[in-house]
This record gives sequence, structure tokens and C-alpha cells, in this order.
Amino acid sequence: MSLPLEGLSAIVTGAGRGLGRAEALELARLGAAVVVNDYGQPGRDGSGEASAGPAEEVAAEIRAAGGKALAHTGDVSDFPQAQRLVQSAVEEFGKLDILVNNAGILRDRMVFSMTEQEWDSVIRVHLKGHFNTTRFAAAHWRERSKAVGGPVYGRIVNTSSEAFLAGSAGQPNYAAAKGGIVGLTTSTALALAKYGVTANAICPRARTRMTEDVFAGFELPDAGLDPLAPEHVAPLVGYLASPAAARVNGQLLVVHGGMVVVVERPRVQAKFDSKQETFTYDELDALLTPHYAARPPGETFAAAEVLGLKRE
Repeated sequence: MSLPLEGLSAIVTGAGRGLGRAEALELARLGAAVVVNDYGQPGRDGSGEASAGPAEEVAAEIRAAGGKALAHTGDVSDFPQAQRLVQSAVEEFGKLDILVNNAGILRDRMVFSMTEQEWDSVIRVHLKGHFNTTRFAAAHWRERSKAVGGPVYGRIVNTSSEAFLAGSAGQPNYAAAKGGIVGLTTSTALALAKYGVTANAICPRARTRMTEDVFAGFELPDAGLDPLAPEHVAPLVGYLASPAAARVNGQLLVVHGGMVVVVERPRVQAKFDSKQETFTYDELDALLTPHYAARPPGETFAAAEVLGLKRE
């Protein structure tokens, strides 16, 4: 019996721990050869010495289970290193078919206290890191498409967050980066569709090193799989990477604990037309102030509740 990803090769960034590890193992279980990328720094804020250990351990785990895997320890936020990451997959497995962008760090602080370095570092790893790998993977697929004179196989799965959807008071850098990733994803989806490539983004909720304080109050179950285990997220990544998801493109999906929510693009809530050539302050005041006054307090920021994701 053939596996859905048999004969395909994948890159998973940030795959030494947590979500990335679960995703790399799932892609390998479904038959893909995997480049396990992780810079290996011990601190979730990107601190500490880089290490080959985490990537090597996951690659060894895949090989021990009978799969194919290569460890890579490059920094995806560095443009040349991201290029070498894509090249390593092509050189090792002949081509690249799947790119899962997951690598990230946290440097949380309220917006009025955040330093420039804290802002830049998070944007660099998350948003620039996603762009860097996407740029070189996209060039690879475009070249292959030109060579064969038609579409090729390509899948991108990017990692956004509910911090972008519903806001996160102490994470202006992280929320902005995750919002930017959604924009990058939809733009990429439009640009690469003609080459046979899809690009989608997920907003996962999982108990990992990155979220240990966020979910500190959510106790582990006495038996069975933790509802916040990364293993709940990995199957969706495997599906989006597969031939079955050929018609899924430019989508945003929230996933956790056995639940997947397909997020609709923003819709117009209300429309106001000026009765003259252009609006005046007084006219806008007369139209918009009553509109917002009639809405329940906090409704503007109720995205998480609308999605059924509010934490108890």
C-alpha cells in the first residue's frame, strides 16, 4: 500500500522540538523524505549557542523508523543559509516538494516597553525566515515548471497564530509577524498557483516550549493524549502537504485538540456613503459614532470567541 507522500521530499524548519518535530515525524510517517532544520538554540527567545543536537535527534528518529531524513542546522532568518537549506534538499533527494515553515522565537513585552532589538529579532526569525525559505523554494519550483513546460508538485505550509487573529497584548512583535505571514501566504498562493504550487497557513494551538507559560493553567489529562499536544496539529500539515489538498490554496486554518476551523476572509460589516462630494468630520461623527455605540463592549476584539476558541 503506497503512502500519500511517498516519493516526495520535504523541509520542516524549527523541527528539532515541539510542533516542528511532530510535523517532521508525521511527514516521514506518510512517506516523505525530510530535511529536519533547526538552529538548535536552547532559549525560546533565540538565546544560547546553536547546536546540531535537536535536528540530528529528530532525523535519527525518522531513520530508525525506516524513513529518510537529513539534519540541517542553518538559520532560516539568514538569506544565504536559507538558500543552502533548499539546495540541501534538492541535492540530497533530487528535488523539493514540500516546505513547512515553523521556526520562531519569542521576545514578549508590552508595546510601550519593547526595544527595537526585541521587535527586529522576532520579525526577522518569523516573517523574514518564512520569506527566505519561500523565496528559494518558489524559484526551484518555477525553474522545474519551465523545464517540464507545465505544473509541478509544490506545497507550502506556513505557521501563523491566533495572536494575529485575536490580538495578544504582550506580543506586538509576534502578532505583527504572524499577521505578515498570512499576507505572505496569500500572495504566494496567487503567484505560484500557475506552477502547480499551493500555499496555506495554519494557526496551531499546542503545548510546547514556546507556549509553556501560556498554557501553564491547563492541566495535563490523567490518561490519553493531551488536548494541547502537537500531535493534534501534525496530521493537518500532512494533509495540506499531500496530493489530496491540491484544491486547498491561500487558506488559513486554526487547529488544535482534534478541531480544525477554516477561517473566512474578512467581510464587510457595514457600509456608509457620503451624501455629498466627500465626507466631513460631522457627517462621519453622525454615522460612525452611533454604529459603534450600539455594539457590545469589546465586540471589536472578539475574534477568538467568534471562532469558538475562547479559553475557559
